[in-house]
Amino acid sequence: MNLFELTKTLINIPSISDDEQAVGFFLRDYLGSLGWTVELQAVSANQNNVIARLNDTPRVFFSTHLDTVPPFIEASEDDEKIYGRGACDAKGIIASQIFASEALRQEGINDIGLLFTVDEEQGSSGARAANNHPLAAKCEFMINGEPTDNDLAIGSKGSLRFSIKTTGKAAHSAYPEMGESAIEKMLDVLADVRQIKFPNDEFFGETTNNIGLIAGGLKTNVIAPNAEAGLHIRLTTDEKPILELLEKTIDGRGELEIMSIAKPVKMLAVEGFQQKVVRFTTDIPHLSNWGTPLLLGAGSILVAHTKDEFVLKRDLEKAVGLYVNLVKKLLSV
Repeated sequence: MNLFELTKTLINIPSISDDEQAVGFFLRDYLGSLGWTVELQAVSANQNNVIARLNDTPRVFFSTHLDTVPPFIEASEDDEKIYGRGACDAKGIIASQIFASEALRQEGINDIGLLFTVDEEQGSSGARAANNHPLAAKCEFMINGEPTDNDLAIGSKGSLRFSIKTTGKAAHSAYPEMGESAIEKMLDVLADVRQIKFPNDEFFGETTNNIGLIAGGLKTNVIAPNAEAGLHIRLTTDEKPILELLEKTIDGRGELEIMSIAKPVKMLAVEGFQQKVVRFTTDIPHLSNWGTPLLLGAGSILVAHTKDEFVLKRDLEKAVGLYVNLVKKLLSV
């Protein structure tokens, strides 16, 4: 398969978070057919990280994630673009990293490996499992792939995912004084959370908060006995001051439950590459044992997670060249 065919093949294997087994099996077989030593690292009953290497001492690893957000969207293309779920986040990146690795291999550079993780879109359980793998200690540089417009990201924001739960007392809606609405309590809490002035950072930028999910209640004629909201903060600082502000604002009116935390990260800057700081987070905070991190990938984060997700074919080709040049600089070849 050529670069575009591999991208489309990967897109057409559904791999929504928690269901990455099939794409992992495909990559195991595909890389094995190319002569790579491939290991499936079990993360859960149907989730496996894919770890591949060309020798026993790989100094540089390419890495990105196997999972996608829902819903599955099959691949399509025109003269300039490849569309579909994962086109840029991150099936196209997987393909470009494999092709870059094969190009390096043809030049006799074999100190490279591939790490493809599960669950990046949710809690990075795959990255956390990979961080304990023995190969991590041999890795000097890890080039992670996310849609950065082929710029070298020298920093990425962190991530704090959490929920707020409120409880009340059910009652007939015709007699609201006999109950206590958890939904109304939640609305009051969220209104106050929206007014929080979070700390920002000169390097990473503004701390932002998204209220992504709201649920609760039983029926329209019942005073709601429970409510829950899911929120996602893009961290530019350590999480401690953020959590203190949240606890102070909630002030006992609800229960704060943390789902995942990833700290903001500064990454290696390399001369000769266009550089920037990105607002999203990656697996990198959970791969601290895998050497010095770098971040670069084809595609735009602005179309990732959308129904019209795509990657430009020329950007996939450019990414292969950028990856090759980046490895050569890191290894001083």
